[in-house]
Amino acid sequence: MQATSYTYDPETRTGSVLLDDGTPVEFDAPAFDAGGLLLLRPGQRVRIEGEGTGAGLRITLVTLQTF
Repeated sequence: MQATSYTYDPETRTGSVLLDDGTPVEFDAPAFDAGGLLLLRPGQRVRIEGEGTGAGLRITLVTLQTF
């Protein structure tokens, strides 16, 4: 699934993304660490993986979207 980086706190390695429909979804440090990223800037296009759907969606991986 694709999303856009919305917020990121480098101290806690947590943040949020916006799904393509505009829904914000938060991610925790383990999801960020799983993607192997060092930094994330607002507006970057990312690939996410998650568990659950709708309001129960929990992001398990955040990494950069590559073409």
